[in-house]
Amino acid sequence: MLGIVRQKMLEQSLKKIRPAVSVLRSYSSAAKQCSLIRNLCTNLKISRKIVISGRCVCKNAYAYANMVMLMTVREALNSALDEEMSADSKVFLMGEEVGEYQGAYKITKGLLDKYGPERVLDTPITEAGFTGIAVGAAYYGVKPVVEFMTFNFSMQAIDHIINSAAKTNYMSSGQISVPIVFRGPNGAAAGVGAQHSQCYAAWYASCPGLKVLAPYSSEDARGLLKAAIRDPDPVVFLENELLYGESFPISDEVLDSSFCLPIGKAKIERKGKDVTIAAYSKMVGYALKAAETLEKDGIDAEVINLRSIRPLDRSMINASVRKTNRLVTVEEAFPQHGVGAEIWFDASIVEESFAYLDAPVERIAGADVPMPYAANLERMAVPQVEDIVRAAKRTCYRSVS
Repeated sequence: MLGIVRQKMLEQSLKKIRPAVSVLRSYSSAAKQCSLIRNLCTNLKISRKIVISGRCVCKNAYAYANMVMLMTVREALNSALDEEMSADSKVFLMGEEVGEYQGAYKITKGLLDKYGPERVLDTPITEAGFTGIAVGAAYYGVKPVVEFMTFNFSMQAIDHIINSAAKTNYMSSGQISVPIVFRGPNGAAAGVGAQHSQCYAAWYASCPGLKVLAPYSSEDARGLLKAAIRDPDPVVFLENELLYGESFPISDEVLDSSFCLPIGKAKIERKGKDVTIAAYSKMVGYALKAAETLEKDGIDAEVINLRSIRPLDRSMINASVRKTNRLVTVEEAFPQHGVGAEIWFDASIVEESFAYLDAPVERIAGADVPMPYAANLERMAVPQVEDIVRAAKRTCYRSVS
C-alpha cells in the first residue's frame, strides 16, 4: 500500500516537471530538472525505471549512482550550436537546407525559428560559392559555421578551405584570423556509394593552418564543437552519419553551457595493460567492442579515442604504448598515407617509444578501393570488430582464427 501511495505522489510531482523537460532548449536546464527528479525519487524511496523525453533514464531511482542521462550525438551537436549562437551574436550558420528543412540530418533543428534567416542561411547548391562567402566573412571577424551535406561535397570548396582559410593567418603574418568551422558527415554511411563515403581526416590533417576534429560520443560532439566555434583558426569538424542517432551517457558537467573540450587532447575510453588501440570517430566504438571480445581471451586492451586528428595527442599515445608495449591503429580511411601511418611514423613513437614495443605496430584501415555500393562489398571495405580483434591478438602473439 505504501508503495502505491509513493508511486502516486511521484506521478503527481512528475506532471509538474515533465512538460518543462520535454520542451527545454537549454540542456543545462534539463540537467537541473533531472536532478530534481532524482532527488524526488530518492526521498520517496521508489525503485523503478523512469524515462523522460528520451534523455533522462533512472534505472534505479532510489540509488543516486544509477542516475544516467542519455543524449544522442544529434542532440549534442544541436545544443552546442544553439548555446554558442546564444552566447555570441557573431556566430552564424550557412549551408544547404540548414534553415527551412532544419538540416539534412536535423542537426540545425529549431535554430531558424530562434535566430532568424539573418543567422541561419539557406544556400544554393554551390559549395564553392557559399564557402567562399563564409571565409570572407570570417576575415572580418564574424564566426561562420558551414555545413556540408557530406564532406565529399567539400571537394567543390577545397580551394577556399585550403588556400583561403588555412593559409591566410600565416600569409598575413598573424594579422588576420579566420574563425570558421567546416562541419558535416564524413566517411562511410550505408549504401551511399563511392562518391559519398570517403573519409577526409588525413586529407585535411596534412594541411598546416587547419585543425581537424573527429568526435565519437555525445560528450565529444558537444565539447569539441563548442571548442571549434570558439577557436580563432579554421577547424574541420568531421562527424559520422551513423553516429547521429546513437545515444551516450552524459554528465551534468557536460550539459553545462560553459563546458568545452580542449583541442589536441585525446581520451582514454578504456584502460588496459596489454595492447593500445588508437581510433577515432565510429571506429572508437568498434575498438571498444573488440576490447570486450579480447577480454574473454585474457587480453586487456587500452582504447584511446583520438578526438583530435590535427593536432594529435602524441604524449597520450606514447604514454600508453610505453605501458602496454603494443599498438594497433584503427581507421576507416584508405590505408596509404592515413592517420594510422601518421601515428606510427610521426607521433614520436619511432623516436621516443620504439624501444618499448614488443611487437610490430598493426594498422587497420579501409580497403584500398573506392567504396562499393553493394552492402556485402561495403562491409568488406570497412574495418570490422573482428579485424581489430585479430590484429590485437597478433601483437600479443596469440593464435588467430
